[in-house]
Amino acid sequence: MYRILIVEDDVTIAKTLAGHLGRWDYDVRYVTDFKNVYREFAEFAPHLVLMDIALPFFNGYHWCTEIRKTSKVPIIFISSMSDNMNIVMAINMGGDEFVEKPFDLNVITAKIQALLRRTYTFQEVSNTIEHKGVVLYLNDATVVYKENRLALTKNDYRILKLLMENAGNIVSRDEIMTKLWESNEFIDDNTLTVNVGRLRKKLEDIGLKDFIVTKKGIGYIIQ
Repeated sequence: MYRILIVEDDVTIAKTLAGHLGRWDYDVRYVTDFKNVYREFAEFAPHLVLMDIALPFFNGYHWCTEIRKTSKVPIIFISSMSDNMNIVMAINMGGDEFVEKPFDLNVITAKIQALLRRTYTFQEVSNTIEHKGVVLYLNDATVVYKENRLALTKNDYRILKLLMENAGNIVSRDEIMTKLWESNEFIDDNTLTVNVGRLRKKLEDIGLKDFIVTKKGIGYIIQ
């Protein structure tokens, strides 16, 4: 079941969308705490986001930028601010589609279905890594274990992906740092230790205690 997060200040619109999309068997949630939109995004780990531009505290462009730092999840902007400048800005900031308010529910549903189909249907099998019941989704940088889902940061994702691709084999610290270096982010030895420690704690929170094992003086392994 695809998860859809609605980031919409108008509660009536948010509830109407949620009710309509729920009838299409989507798992839908709408944001209620507009100071912490990214936190709700990370906790829910949606497959698609419907994002208004005019929001309390920070606008939709801000939250789109924050989401794009860690995720390629499809984002559809929905807004009455539909002049060419805002449409162009929405796409340039990382949006995939723009739907003008007021909109027809059937039209926006069709756009959602098409975008989900393009993003996931043909890539679902090749874009996951599975090991002992742990599934890493490469499309949206999330990991799932026993129905618990965790949204990963950029470095979390790169470290976990490398270790899961080499499950059963030790990956040296140098290899991990080199992989991160390729992204133009220099990670020194101590910073790597901190990153792995932080990732371990997050994995423990979803039930994966000791999933990453340290091989002292060598590197790390997922057994």
